[in-house]
Amino acid sequence: MHTKLTLRLEDDLIEFGKRWAKQQGKTLSGLVSDYLATLEKLPQQTEELPPATKQLLGLARGASEEDYHRYLEEKYR
Repeated sequence: MHTKLTLRLEDDLIEFGKRWAKQQGKTLSGLVSDYLATLEKLPQQTEELPPATKQLLGLARGASEEDYHRYLEEKYR
């Protein structure tokens, strides 16, 4: 079942989210849905992690070691 939800966010954050979602071939709603589904699957022990560490969880999912090497090459050119 899908239910409509209204979120209040800063304008620049909304625009960023729309651009990023488009690059991923998704809608902003799909992006938020995917993110919440990812959070739901996290182990419960993450509650003991510092807030900054919690925010980093899942950021590299789907990335390969080659992706990381390409990122470093671009960053340090």
